[in-house]
Amino acid sequence: MDIKLDKSSSTEASIKIRLDEADYQPRVDQKIKEYTKKANIKGFRPGKVPSTLIKKLYGKSLLVEELNEMLVKSLNDYIKDNDIRIIGEPLPKTEKAENIDWENQKEFEFEYEIGLIADFNYNLDKKATHYEVAVDEATVNETVENLKMQYGKTINPEVSEDGDYLYGELKQKDGDIQRETVIALFEVDKKARDKFIGVKPSDVIEFDIRKTFAEPRIIGLVTGKKTEEAAELKGLFTFTVNKIDRRVPAEMNQEFFDRMFGKDQVKTEEEFKEKVAENLRKSYEQEAHYALVNDIRSKILEDTAVELPETFLKKWLKATNAAIDDETLDKEFAAYAKELKWSIIRNKIAEDLQIKVEREDLEEKAKAIVGDYLRSSGMPPQFIEENIDKFAENYLKGDDGKNYMNLYDKVKEEKTIEAIKERFRIEKKTVAVDEFRKTVLN
Repeated sequence: MDIKLDKSSSTEASIKIRLDEADYQPRVDQKIKEYTKKANIKGFRPGKVPSTLIKKLYGKSLLVEELNEMLVKSLNDYIKDNDIRIIGEPLPKTEKAENIDWENQKEFEFEYEIGLIADFNYNLDKKATHYEVAVDEATVNETVENLKMQYGKTINPEVSEDGDYLYGELKQKDGDIQRETVIALFEVDKKARDKFIGVKPSDVIEFDIRKTFAEPRIIGLVTGKKTEEAAELKGLFTFTVNKIDRRVPAEMNQEFFDRMFGKDQVKTEEEFKEKVAENLRKSYEQEAHYALVNDIRSKILEDTAVELPETFLKKWLKATNAAIDDETLDKEFAAYAKELKWSIIRNKIAEDLQIKVEREDLEEKAKAIVGDYLRSSGMPPQFIEENIDKFAENYLKGDDGKNYMNLYDKVKEEKTIEAIKERFRIEKKTVAVDEFRKTVLN
């Protein structure tokens, strides 16, 4: 057997494997011998089928099977033994294979295309911003009001007020649009809103569609048209009110407190607001962490040149995913390449910094995931505490081991990010909620 690497560039190469009869024939003969022992052919006793007959009947398929096994093992061993860093999986070149004379040929040559990870350098001596979000009283009060509305109830008043939802029949006066729809009064232009306030079921409202709704998106929702079509609509419409919906906020009482945070966890309005503030701080801490990670990632990507084998990658993606066509590939390849570059850089950093993932790390992560799920499902704390080890173990074994591997990758990424943060120069910046939303979340 002869294996040779042929590099056409720093990121693309081929591996050629040449097999002589001496490489594969002893294995094929052994398989033929095994078949003679178990073959069940009419006219012959079990184990007494002549090897010449087995060779005639199954020799070609056994040769193909044995060559495939040898090729896969030899290829993988060669890549591993020579520390060749590849992207994706080797792609077989089919031209030579299609022209093989399986009946007479004794020597075979196979070729595989591979994508390579070229050497690159990175720099972790960089600055990044870690935001600390100051949750003020106004934000807490706004959140409380939103929660009251979210967990309130819907009533059907006789007369509409600002903020209501009107259900009814829409008709175009000089057109064919006619449908049941809903109009949210907060989406109606303020100058036109008076027409929709103080109306009752069965009232008919006539309005100009362009003067009533400022955005084509809203016109589309009301009329059932696509946004592009809605942008061209104009003229008068009528709306016959059938029903009025109004959200009434929940009362600040024990029932509401229990519904939000569990029985008797909060007993006063003051405690409720403190709990809301605590949850907001945790939420913004998490958002700030994601923002920091994105900042770190962006700065490393901007300054790290990673050359990708684009021709090979596009071919490999199409070969391994039947759902990907040329149009999809052109549209999504840039985003895919960016994620791939980050993955390559992150893995190299993890290797250089000797990031290790221990079994204990996975168990703790699994407990955190399972524990959060059980708590959100309303399981009693004592039950969770008593059974968390068993549930975590079952989670790690789940989905035929995929949960274990996915969690391994996640923990490794988190540990790598933490190691990168230690080497970055992190600037802490305290900002108000509005500024954080405007500068980071938008």
